[in-house]
Order: sequence, then structure tokens, then C-alpha cells
Amino acid sequence: MTESETHEQPTAKPALFSRPLPILIFIVIAVILDQAVKIMVDHWLPLQETVPVIPMLALYRTYNLGVAFSMLSGMDGWFIVGMRLVIVAFVLWLWRHTPNHRWLAHLGFALIIAGALGNLIDRFLYGHVIDYILFHTETWSFAVFNLADSFITVGAACVILDELLMPKKAKA
Repeated sequence: MTESETHEQPTAKPALFSRPLPILIFIVIAVILDQAVKIMVDHWLPLQETVPVIPMLALYRTYNLGVAFSMLSGMDGWFIVGMRLVIVAFVLWLWRHTPNHRWLAHLGFALIIAGALGNLIDRFLYGHVIDYILFHTETWSFAVFNLADSFITVGAACVILDELLMPKKAKA
């Protein structure tokens, strides 16, 4: 028997974002970044005035009473808060029940949670969400959004990509 045969293969370490502490640190940093940018935008960017950055991209501070990309803006604020809390709880449940090797899904869940919490903080502090990114042309414009909305969108894309691209381990 060789020396390598006497030692068992080490078990694979769980993916970074499948562990609670790294995901918590990542979420806290993302939320702090989102809030810092929103504070700067709210203090220095003029309200509802386009500030061109590059063709098709401008900064445009506005207040969103709905959810991501101004959806559900006619709904009661407390309904939206409750809905966001349910979404965060559901994504946490998904994160907990997703196998450790599915790192892309775990990253997506962390981004979704960070984005939802960032916008939830706005709702509690200001009664609305601060949006400031505008993609547009002369005849078209996308909904004004923010970094937290971007986290949610990229996070959802990560979860979808994980489902489509990542190998699934067979159940024992």
C-alpha cells in the first residue's frame, strides 16, 4: 500500500457563498456600497434633471415608489415592504436548500438579497427608493434604476445561468 493510498481524499470545501459568514460579509458590503452611492446621488445629483455620462447613459435622480424598475408603483408602501421581506426570506430558504457546489446560484442569491435589502432600507429611511441610472436614446428610455436593482438583475441571471450551465450531481 502506497502512502497516497493510506490517506483519504480530502472532502471538497463548500463554495464560498454557500457558507454563512462569507455571504453575510458580501451582502453587508454590497448594501453599504448601494447606500453610499444613493446618499451621494441624493446630495449632489439634481432631482429629475438628466446628467449625460456617455451616449445612451445618463444619471437622472428620481424617487421610485414601487419595486425594481418602478414596477408596482401604485401599490401601498407597506405591501411592497412586506413583499420584499417575503422575497428575502424565500431567497434565504433557496440559498439554504441549494447544494454547496452550486456556487453560481449562491452568488446570485447573495446579490438578490443585497439588492432587496438595499431598496428596503431606502423604503424605511425615505419612504421611496432612490433611482439614478438611465439608459436612453432620442426616442426610447429604459426605467430609471439603481445599483440595488442591478444586484437583483445580475443575481437572477446568475441563478438562471446556474440552472442552465452548472452540472447537477446525481442524488445518491
